[in-house]
Amino acid sequence: MPKQGSNPMRIWPCCARLPHASLLATHSRSPASSSSTYLGTASRPNSSSLLPAPFFFFSHRARTNSNPPVSTRTSPAMQPLHSGNDAREAAALLERSDSAGRRCRSSPVLSASPRPPGWGGGLRRQSSSFRQDVGHAASETYLVTRLTFSLLQYLGLGYRWMRQLLALTVYAILLMPGFLQVGYYYFYSSQVRRSIVYGEQPRNRLDLYIPKDSSRPCPVMAFVTGGAWIIGYKAWGALLGRRLAERGIIVACIDYRNFPQGTISDMVSDASQGISFVCNNIASYGGDPNQIYLMGQSAGAHIAACALMEQAVKESSGQPISWSVTQIKAYFGLSGGYNLHNLVDHFHQRGLNRSIFLSIMNGEESLSSYSPEIVAKESSAQTIALLPPIFLMHGTDDYSIPSSSSQTFVEVLQQAGAHAKLLLYEGKTHTDIFLQDPLRGGRDPLVEDVLTLIHADNATCGNIASTPTPRRLVFEWQLRLARWISPF
Repeated sequence: MPKQGSNPMRIWPCCARLPHASLLATHSRSPASSSSTYLGTASRPNSSSLLPAPFFFFSHRARTNSNPPVSTRTSPAMQPLHSGNDAREAAALLERSDSAGRRCRSSPVLSASPRPPGWGGGLRRQSSSFRQDVGHAASETYLVTRLTFSLLQYLGLGYRWMRQLLALTVYAILLMPGFLQVGYYYFYSSQVRRSIVYGEQPRNRLDLYIPKDSSRPCPVMAFVTGGAWIIGYKAWGALLGRRLAERGIIVACIDYRNFPQGTISDMVSDASQGISFVCNNIASYGGDPNQIYLMGQSAGAHIAACALMEQAVKESSGQPISWSVTQIKAYFGLSGGYNLHNLVDHFHQRGLNRSIFLSIMNGEESLSSYSPEIVAKESSAQTIALLPPIFLMHGTDDYSIPSSSSQTFVEVLQQAGAHAKLLLYEGKTHTDIFLQDPLRGGRDPLVEDVLTLIHADNATCGNIASTPTPRRLVFEWQLRLARWISPF
């Protein structure tokens, strides 16, 4: 529940790091196909209407590297739950964007595989590719911005949303010195392999952060970023990826479709495919397939936990699988929510409209199926026995998703017989642990705890823990002011 005396309008439950950075690409919605289900949940109702969330989005695309697509089962296109004239007007807006988007769709990305010896014309191709990417980014930005303004006008948003947007803008400006340095590392470091293809959907990409010392196989962290199921993006994990890579851990930041490009079933399917790619291919990037860990933050923690529970249920019932829960050494859930029934009203009070949230979750009837806490409570002993050790981390001053969400989930897991532990960070907010603390420099409590658990699990990697202390990226007064004004 929100903190007593706090402003319920102040925090919108998301964990975006920038106010303009969703690669939403609504014009790239996947074609309809056979519906996929989660833990036996029926496919979503057949409807053509669509109500996106009222947010400003900025589509940004940099020159990327990718592997050839992996043949995977695709999830259906998002079919929302609204109906009526107003919803049809919103759907018409998306159709116009979709039509324009098809005319502007970019060419396939280049392969991330090592180039053969003697490969020529690299500079000319890179220059051409860069010009094309700039043009595509500009056209997509225009389309998404036009759609967003139309939807804001349609939804009649007023002072409340404008105040939250202003707070988010000021928050980002205060932390911009750190964002710029992390962005430079993300786009120009040789240790980052961006946009490796793991599936067939538009957002089926992941980034790899490779340690400098790759003389031997490294432990691997598959990371699912947050973003309130609406503005998640793989680059949000750049700061964590950098910190862990400096300590000898390969980090795979998995991207996935956001709402309204997809609903929760698509997000879980994408995350599961990304985890499968990591489990089956990370050895070719210098990772140790016997030391794979899974982590999610905020909405990403919920999605990753759903994928983990879904896979355990499939595996215990003898269904075909592309990766095994036993390949995951441990799961780390950071600031996540695991019982959606307890969060619907909380999110509505914080600014995420109830109807939009239910549309994201495939309707109210699907809340239990996508609540890992409920799934664990109803699972068989065979399913629980397959789960890896689970560590849930939460700040006690987190009012976007209260720490009681993690505490209750740990209690349910322990009662079911799973190995689960709760780590609380006193006085920390939703973004302190993941963003402000790493920007402060020095030893990051989250990174240190994760490394301690990994090293305790595998004593052979203890000697990779030493590294120079990370330097400060943002002044302290900026961090404190950003914490005070943060809309999260």
